[in-house]
Amino acid sequence: MHQTILFALLLLSAVTKAQVIRGKVVNAANEPLAGATISWLGSANGTRAGETGEFEIDLINQPIKKLIASHVGYLPDTVEITDKTFVQFQLKQPKTMSEVIVRSQPAGVIISDKLTIKTEQITQTELRKAACCDLAGCFETQTTVQPQTTNVITNAKELRILGLSGVYNQILIDGFPLIQGLTYTYGISSIPGTVVDNIYVAKGANSVLQGFESMSGQINVETKDPDQTDKLLLNTYMNNFQEKHVNANYAFQKGKWSNLTAFHTVQPAKKIDRDKDNFLDVPQLTRYLLSNKWKYGNEEDWGWSSRIGLRILNEKRVGGQTDFNPKQDKGSTDVYGQNVQIDQGEWWNKSGYRFNDKHNITVFLSMFRQQQNSYFGSVKYDARQTNLYANLQYEFTYGSHDLKTGISYRSLRLNENIDFTDAFLGRTYDGSYKRRESIPGVFAENTLRLLNDKITWITGIRGDQHNQFGFQFTPRTTFKYDIKPKTILRANIGTGWRTVNLFSENIGLLASSRNIQFAEPLDPERALNMGINFTQKFETKDKNLTGFISIDYYRTAFQNQIFPDYDTDPTLAIIKNFRGTSRSNGFQADLNLKIYQRVEWKAGYNFLDVYRMIDGEKELLPFNARHKFLTSVNYKPLTNRFQFDMNLHWYGKQRLPDTRSNPTGLQRPDFSRSYSTLNTQFTYNFKKFEVYTGCENIFDFRQLQPIISWENPFSPYFDTSSVWGPTRGREVYMGARFKLTNP
Repeated sequence: MHQTILFALLLLSAVTKAQVIRGKVVNAANEPLAGATISWLGSANGTRAGETGEFEIDLINQPIKKLIASHVGYLPDTVEITDKTFVQFQLKQPKTMSEVIVRSQPAGVIISDKLTIKTEQITQTELRKAACCDLAGCFETQTTVQPQTTNVITNAKELRILGLSGVYNQILIDGFPLIQGLTYTYGISSIPGTVVDNIYVAKGANSVLQGFESMSGQINVETKDPDQTDKLLLNTYMNNFQEKHVNANYAFQKGKWSNLTAFHTVQPAKKIDRDKDNFLDVPQLTRYLLSNKWKYGNEEDWGWSSRIGLRILNEKRVGGQTDFNPKQDKGSTDVYGQNVQIDQGEWWNKSGYRFNDKHNITVFLSMFRQQQNSYFGSVKYDARQTNLYANLQYEFTYGSHDLKTGISYRSLRLNENIDFTDAFLGRTYDGSYKRRESIPGVFAENTLRLLNDKITWITGIRGDQHNQFGFQFTPRTTFKYDIKPKTILRANIGTGWRTVNLFSENIGLLASSRNIQFAEPLDPERALNMGINFTQKFETKDKNLTGFISIDYYRTAFQNQIFPDYDTDPTLAIIKNFRGTSRSNGFQADLNLKIYQRVEWKAGYNFLDVYRMIDGEKELLPFNARHKFLTSVNYKPLTNRFQFDMNLHWYGKQRLPDTRSNPTGLQRPDFSRSYSTLNTQFTYNFKKFEVYTGCENIFDFRQLQPIISWENPFSPYFDTSSVWGPTRGREVYMGARFKLTNP
């Protein structure tokens, strides 16, 4: 009896499987054609290919079964189905006698309908609207990400999401966590804009595949692929401060291998002190960077594929008083200056083997080592860090599920040595600081699609064993509902945690005269993030007006947070765990329009409520504008001969650190003033050669004399951390690009 039932079930399963035809639609280069239409000849039964070109369609009951695949811009193809259960279409483009070539350009910002997590894709089209000398400057036209200065003297920057410090969003380079620890301080400035292909920005707790850190969001910087970029790119840039940038990219391809070699250098600006505080407005920056990226095969094709990256960085930053000479004044107590010397090498590899359209295995490996030698006034800070990262990931598609699971390992070795060249300030935090982290982990993430892909639900969990803090559990889930084809509702919730690299993540502590007091051992920071997003896309029938509206709200609730206490004593920075109420509430609304394929206009509003509860009272965290508004306009004729870009930022008031206990002349207001900046750029195209010129901060708004006690930089009240606005004023620049495209 049992054998009969088992046989019947197996027979039923076999019959059920035979009722479905699976397949894939690709082009002549074996690239997937997402959105291709698949239908039966003589029947209304049809479907569309997914993002990877794959599809499923029910078998029809008729003698002759012919399946047709079609896609805009390609010739349709027909295959007769006999006993096949899988079919692959390879569509070809039609031949034409016309010499008119129409090249479409991707939108500046794309919000994919396919991705479950709301992700803003910033393309090269958008990056060309500003100078984008480095990664920190790639967000001039964005509302989601806010670059923030962390040390005005050396121009260190971080990227904030949801009003929270940049340490709470995970920054990935080609999917690898290469911005950590020492590299956090200046790492985002060391990525030249000329090697950036796309930037993917997502808010809130994201995928567990790359780790456990992302609490406020994730920024994944995708560098240019050697087989998808210009053969040669030369770029030069100079601003009115006489800072010079030179970039050179060269790419070639041979068989399945391709390579991109990139060189980048920055030469220092002249010495400028417009506000007469005897401190340089622009630090002296010298940088040399050489990178090399190899690519083998294609990740979507069956068989092996691989990407390999190498990078060598040498950088020197000098700032401080105008007569500071780093060769003879390092550590001086007579002339204040900051001198930072960075040497870094990194290597990464992503290799995979795709067995078929359902099974794939990928290995991620990366390593970087950085040596930093620096002086911050009379503070000598030398540090060395080595990071290792490994991730083995297996992907399996079954039915309406996509499962990704694997194991990971992280290792961090950080040695920091702090010495003082003076004794009159009474600082006590000198010494040797060593951190050793070893974190093996396991993870699994499942994607479930229901109701013909109208509902997508991702659930992910990971467990990590920290050598000091023990086992850590990280659950996350994301939900997407396609209300209509162009109307999407998304929601996500999840936890995140991270360990603290105090000095590199709070570099302003070393730059000020404050003593640092450790009140207790520091535990990992932990937070719960939840968010909801609504996206509505639209277009007219003639497609002369297209665009989207995006509205979202995210809330971050910390269970433990470490934020230096600058308010209790102006001569102290108290470091301790904060387990009370700490919240970030972020609301954002964006409108993006494209008119007649010539004009792009967008506007964004951001409201941030970032606070702690101290003794029952709400205390806003400093350096966050509660209200921010952005609008930008871009005009480009259909000939693409020239392009004009303009963007306007308005920032509301920001709370500043409490300085009421300072001497009267060294006190600052409780809140900054509101201000706005206007930026423009004009680009003219001569086909292979183009020139561009622009002006940032046209109104020349400046926060005057941002350094507290600049008259006496070795006093107990010297502080460089009260920076809330632009300090360098109007910046005029010009540049030129030369390109040779691959045939």
